Amino acid sequence: MKVILLKDVKKVGKAGELVEVADGYGRNYLIRNNLAVLATATSKEVLSKQQAQHDKQLQKDEAAALEIKKQLETITLEFPVKAGVEGKVFGSISTKQIADKLEREYQIKVDRRKFLDSTAINTLGISDLAIELFKGVIANIKVHLVAKE
Repeated sequence: MKVILLKDVKKVGKAGELVEVADGYGRNYLIRNNLAVLATATSKEVLSKQQAQHDKQLQKDEAAALEIKKQLETITLEFPVKAGVEGKVFGSISTKQIADKLEREYQIKVDRRKFLDSTAINTLGISDLAIELFKGVIANIKVHLVAKE
């Protein structure tokens, strides 16, 4: 029996896939629990339309990520921090603080979990951070720590 999965099912497939399963399993479990629908000509047509819409949305998201990347690479965020005599920073700047400042000052919303190097910055000067905005779209942002007087 061929079915189109509506949700991810372990050891069977992911949502939107056309899979072959045993008749009883498909009818008594997958279809009854709204995990799949029977693969008919109409349902295959609906699936292809949904996949086309999904592909268009992915292209839009990637284009938006590229625009944000251009903006981010021109920005240098400046954080005043307390520092000792030898330039030793007391505390550190986290990715959450960087994401908050980006949203507050530049209206760019970035998830703090998208930072590739998630270690806190605790050295004076300019540091580069990589952010994965979309699959394969990685932007670099400069973070400048300045000693408070």
